[in-house]
Amino acid sequence: MRILIFGDIVGKPGRQAVHKILPELKYREKIDFVIANGENSAGGSGITPKIFNELICSGIDVLTSGDHIFKNKEILQVIDYQDRLLRPANYPDEVYGRGFCVIKAKSGQKIGVLNLLGRVFMEPLDCPFRKSLEIIKQIREQTSIIIVDMHAEATSEKIAMGWYLNGKVSVVLGTHTHVQTADERVLPEFGHTAYITDIGMTGAIDSVIGRKVEQILKRFLNHTPEKFEVAVKNVELQGIIVEIDEHTGAAKSIKRVKESLKVWA
Repeated sequence: MRILIFGDIVGKPGRQAVHKILPELKYREKIDFVIANGENSAGGSGITPKIFNELICSGIDVLTSGDHIFKNKEILQVIDYQDRLLRPANYPDEVYGRGFCVIKAKSGQKIGVLNLLGRVFMEPLDCPFRKSLEIIKQIREQTSIIIVDMHAEATSEKIAMGWYLNGKVSVVLGTHTHVQTADERVLPEFGHTAYITDIGMTGAIDSVIGRKVEQILKRFLNHTPEKFEVAVKNVELQGIIVEIDEHTGAAKSIKRVKESLKVWA
């Protein structure tokens, strides 16, 4: 089974990249299932019900998120009823939405997806490490293929999660920092878990993590409030493709993906 997972979709340019790049990429790479992080898809922060539906109709099977999932309050109208939209599982149990799902691919194979939020330089939520084991036990009752999106700021916390879950899940991938790292590999020793610290961003590369350069520079130089608008130049879809054994859930390979959107309008 070949699974495509791509990084934080930033605003309209990111959504355009999904619409125009994803269909051909799925066909060319013989992709069976698609996961993306969508928490920045609405104007660079949050997601709306309309955008959620747009992205699912574009060919994404599951949307994960992170600390911006509730920035747009409209999403509260639907997040309790959408299996394919996740918020981090280590939010308190009474919070809207769900932190994991098990979805069937077109082949009928079930895929489990778990969304976690890191705590280093982030919100002080429940422990993602302990929470992950609790949920993985539930998912394993239905499938051995388990994908974990660790949405975190600190590279050390993401790497630690990769080793912690090595042999327990198929893939541990990092999101949130919007910069694709070059450390993809299948971890050794305990099992065949694919790992990468950050899968990157789907948005404008001529930017500061998807926002207009000049506005971010003003903020750093002057320490005054600035409106951070979504950048539009040099748009890419970034992520990974992982090949997984359908019977054991073991990752066979992982490779990085960078696809350019030739024209943005």
